[in-house]
Amino acid sequence: MQNKFMLRALELAKKAALEDEVPIGAVIVDPKTNEIVAEAYNQSQHVLDATAHAEIEVIRKACTKLKQNRLRGLDLYVTLEPCTMCAAAISFARIENLYFGAEDEKGGAVLNGVKFFEAPTCHHRPQVHSGILAEESSILLKTFFKSKR
Repeated sequence: MQNKFMLRALELAKKAALEDEVPIGAVIVDPKTNEIVAEAYNQSQHVLDATAHAEIEVIRKACTKLKQNRLRGLDLYVTLEPCTMCAAAISFARIENLYFGAEDEKGGAVLNGVKFFEAPTCHHRPQVHSGILAEESSILLKTFFKSKR
């Protein structure tokens, strides 16, 4: 089932690339029903907002849809390891499980960088599952950035 949701996140990432956004996609899933609650992709360029990362956008959409500020019991699938800002949002939203594709050695904050969820000041630590369709996610990002150089 994990691959199904990560495949959807990859489809969203591809849509982002077509719109000249960094190709990162995200979906929030209710694991009890296996239904997608919300989905999003990076929008920073189009909305001129540095915080419009896929994770932030999908959390906002899920909270609005469910009319609540916490997403307890829900899972997040994202194609790239979240940055520090997104890791903090995931923690504040109380996401149950974080599934991500490619690691981000430069900007990641889960397995790399500041390792946000390991900090003593982190209020909520989701279960982290990495490497789901990592190669596909990585190729998409590398292809995108290669075209920019």
